[in-house]
Amino acid sequence: MTQDDALSRDLRARIMRDIYQKGMLLTSVRDRPEGWTLVSGRWSPFYLQLRLISSFPATLRVVAQAMSTMIREEAPHVNRLVGIAFAGIPIATAVSLESGMPACHTRKLAGVRSEDDLQRALREYGQHSLVEGVIEDGDALCLIDDIVTGLESKLIARSQVLAEVRRRALSDVRCDDVAVVVDREQGAAERARTLEIGLHSLIGLVREGLDMVRDLMLPEEYDVIINYLRSQ
Repeated sequence: MTQDDALSRDLRARIMRDIYQKGMLLTSVRDRPEGWTLVSGRWSPFYLQLRLISSFPATLRVVAQAMSTMIREEAPHVNRLVGIAFAGIPIATAVSLESGMPACHTRKLAGVRSEDDLQRALREYGQHSLVEGVIEDGDALCLIDDIVTGLESKLIARSQVLAEVRRRALSDVRCDDVAVVVDREQGAAERARTLEIGLHSLIGLVREGLDMVRDLMLPEEYDVIINYLRSQ
């Protein structure tokens, strides 16, 4: 492991430990015995609520540093960021300040949870902007969000951005990259590869994230989460 690799892992570990210690990772063992039903409809014995991350500026600053480095190394063609409303907006802003890349963000469309919902909303939305901020011809955009599970919400955001690109009559705009803080590792990476979308995640829960906080967790917490994720 090189010095840069060690530094990168230390940053990721600090982020993951902050997520747990600052109450952004909830578990059925410690917090809610009945667990959670996610937006996707899946039941889960744990819940990541990174919407709180802007309440912890020191953590957000480290996220911005690590994510800026990740995008520069894994997607050097990207020149503009798009925060996905709502959780992705403060993260995209922080990464923009750290990296110097300009950022914009999607507007929240009420009731949109699928591509069909999005197409219906687009027909009803009229002339309102679907994305707030500047996008220019030739841009390579990277969608920014907190968490990825199965990729569906990111694909909806991508379709929303591309609809706005068409509405503005822009040319040569690409939106083929997604960057997140945490990948729950429940199928998103495989789906992204199939669709030729670059999925860039700071922390994969199964491959390293849970081990980074195992010493902080109750043994039952770790077991219920890792067994659930490995069974998906």
